[in-house]
Amino acid sequence: MSNCRTSMSVTMASTRPKRPGKLSMLILLGLFLLFFGTIKINCATLPDNSTDVLWLQAFRNEISSAPSGWFNSWNSSSNHCVWPGVRCSQLHPGRVVALELSGLNLVGPISSSIGNLTFLRTLNLSRNSFSGQLPPLIHLQKLQVLDLSMNQLHDSFPYAIVNCSKLRIINLSKNFLVGEIPPQIGLMSNLSVLFLSWNNLTGVIPPTLGNITTIDRLGVAYNNLTGSIPDELGKLQNMLRLGLGANMLSGGFPEGLLNRSNSLQYLALQSNMLNSKLPPNIGNGLPKVGELYLYDNMFEGQIPASLGNISGLQRLELQGNSLTGEITTSLGNLQYLYYLNLEKNNLEANGSEFFNALANCRSLESLFLADNQLQGAIPNTIGNLSITNLVQLSLAGNKFSGTGNIPIQVGSLTGLFVLDLSSNKLTGEIPDTLAKCQSIVTIQMAQNFLVGTIPKILGMLQSLSMLNLSHNYFSGAIPEDLERLQLRQLDLSYNHLQGEIPKNGIFGNSTAVSLQGNWGLCGGDIDLPTCTAASWKRKAGYYLIRVLIPVFGLLSLALVIYLLLLIKRTPKRECLSMHSFGENFLKISYKDLAEATSDFSESNLVGRGSHGTVYRGKLKEAKLEVAVKVFDLDMRGAEKSFLSECEALRSIQHRNLLPIIRACSTVDYTGSVFKALLYEYMPNGNLDTWLHYKGDGKTPKHLGFSQRLSLAVNIADALDYLHHDCGRPTIHCDVKPSNILLNDDMNALLGDFGIASFYVDSSSTSTGSTTITSSVGVKGTIGYIAPEYAGGARKASTSGDVYSFGIVLLEMMTGKRPTDPMFKDETNIVNFVDNNFPREIYHVLDTRLTEECKDFAHAKTVSEG
Repeated sequence: MSNCRTSMSVTMASTRPKRPGKLSMLILLGLFLLFFGTIKINCATLPDNSTDVLWLQAFRNEISSAPSGWFNSWNSSSNHCVWPGVRCSQLHPGRVVALELSGLNLVGPISSSIGNLTFLRTLNLSRNSFSGQLPPLIHLQKLQVLDLSMNQLHDSFPYAIVNCSKLRIINLSKNFLVGEIPPQIGLMSNLSVLFLSWNNLTGVIPPTLGNITTIDRLGVAYNNLTGSIPDELGKLQNMLRLGLGANMLSGGFPEGLLNRSNSLQYLALQSNMLNSKLPPNIGNGLPKVGELYLYDNMFEGQIPASLGNISGLQRLELQGNSLTGEITTSLGNLQYLYYLNLEKNNLEANGSEFFNALANCRSLESLFLADNQLQGAIPNTIGNLSITNLVQLSLAGNKFSGTGNIPIQVGSLTGLFVLDLSSNKLTGEIPDTLAKCQSIVTIQMAQNFLVGTIPKILGMLQSLSMLNLSHNYFSGAIPEDLERLQLRQLDLSYNHLQGEIPKNGIFGNSTAVSLQGNWGLCGGDIDLPTCTAASWKRKAGYYLIRVLIPVFGLLSLALVIYLLLLIKRTPKRECLSMHSFGENFLKISYKDLAEATSDFSESNLVGRGSHGTVYRGKLKEAKLEVAVKVFDLDMRGAEKSFLSECEALRSIQHRNLLPIIRACSTVDYTGSVFKALLYEYMPNGNLDTWLHYKGDGKTPKHLGFSQRLSLAVNIADALDYLHHDCGRPTIHCDVKPSNILLNDDMNALLGDFGIASFYVDSSSTSTGSTTITSSVGVKGTIGYIAPEYAGGARKASTSGDVYSFGIVLLEMMTGKRPTDPMFKDETNIVNFVDNNFPREIYHVLDTRLTEECKDFAHAKTVSEG
């Protein structure tokens, strides 16, 4: 108003007469009042540089929480242009051009008054707790930078934002925005950065984004976007970083990006539903990419060798896909690669070549190859990775095996922080050279076949925080050297450890130590017997219970875990299309089989089944002893059973599955159709003959507990492979002892796939199991059939095999068939065991195992004095 008063005074001075009369005085007074009112009204509506302060104060008034004292200076006693977070124009005094209040944990709505700061060029309210709707932006024609990221804004994407044509940077990530990204966004010709990640946006990625030739960073990850990735994005020649991960995008890899996007340095397409094969020229089309994230999709086929041409690639993540074949050795060309993750695929490695190639990756720090199909011995050349900066190595969940120790060369990896070799089939002892890895924090070697004592050298690893050696065959005492370590977690469960448990260090924290399943341990703060002498009778009874309860507990736990995995795991892909068995199996003539079995004489008869007869024979040319399964084609379902078994074993191979050597589909001497399958002859017969006495008194040497447990593991491995890892999920449908064959080494092989079932459609998945449609109907053997089948279920399921396997386990431990005459009325083998578990469990145990357990308890008592 000071300006108003000044102009009014000047006007009055210029219009005042020197000698006014009475009339003229009245006229002048009227004019004065009229003029004053006009001036006052005009003053209230004319633009004023000081009005921005009013909009700032309105913005401040709606903030409900702020750091103590932050807004104290936002008052009329100081010029608003010096308020914290406020910057004004030098050409237009008083006009606010920037409001930057990032990371102050401000709470409340963003006042609509912000939309009146028409000179605003930068609005940065990121990393706060603003909620509600976005402020109106339509009048902010000068706005160049808009950053409202990391707040709690609930609104749809502001369509009016396209009117802010000078915007260069838009960052609305990490809010709760909904709705679609408007196609009109393609009109924002000056935009260089668009970040909309971590919201709830839906719809498709607008192809019009390809019109913004100035854009160099685009991020819309972690939303609910669908559809394919537009080829138009390939037009963005200046694109440096593109993040589209964690949506529901489908289709193949966007090959349009390979055409012109040679500037790309960062590409993230992870956690979508992208499928098909990766382009063979991906490495040539993205020559400048430093980080490539393609994990958790459905990509198939081999890893393209051209990836080795991306000379500057530093991080490559392909885990969680369906990639197959050998890992390309071209990855060894990547001099700057520091992080490589290929976990959870179906990849293989050709001997030591791949590890040799990786030795050239001098920057490699993290190598993750877990949950693939790597097999054979871990190559000694793994020690060559020592010339890199390797700190993390995970080879877990593969099929690594060996006839000796873990390679001693692992000790060369002195910079390791994490070593994970769990869930393989490694044998031998832990090498003492591991003591050289003084930086190691985590060691995981669970679920192997490691033996010997736990080496004392582990007590020398002062940085060790987590040690897991569970589910192996370690024996002897727990080294007291482990007491000195600052361990946070120690798992030595399910081994053969003996003696007194140490008392100090981590052993004083029972919640951090797992030692169950070691029958010879005593003492400590956990629920184990004290290490004092006792009478033989008392100790014998104690150890008998302690032996038997873990036996059945272990088997029960295995079933529960397996069933849970069965519920959660889903096949990575559908089965391959069916081919005739003749394309996959060598054929043999009827004459050859007749000669091999002495014209199918009774003297060579091995057994009879529901669809045919099995004979023992010897092929003259191959000098091979075989079992010949001849199908009775007059029996209903025999033809389908023949085809079913051929198809089931067409493309699967596992050490615990009885493979078909040859298939024969021809005519006999009379011209009748003849179909037979040839298997390797198993001289030790089947599990049924070992578990139960025969009427003639001829019984093979009985199976001890360790043998029975080993056979159970064999069958569990076979079923796990059939259900999850064979490429086409298969259900056996008739798991029982007579279908479990024993080879020369007393290893179990699951046979007879005559009524096996195959995965057909993911839509048939039911809660609790993977549901499979059978080509011959749901069948099985009484006593082993799952209850849901008896109740009228028409579809086979993996849980049905699990139930049958459970019955077999109980039969192996009790020595009683599920059809034993003692099981009648409401009693069956399941509740028979359950009613006696745990304290009276020895009443249901096979008598030969009871004697074995008593002998163990007696020997244990004697050894302890």
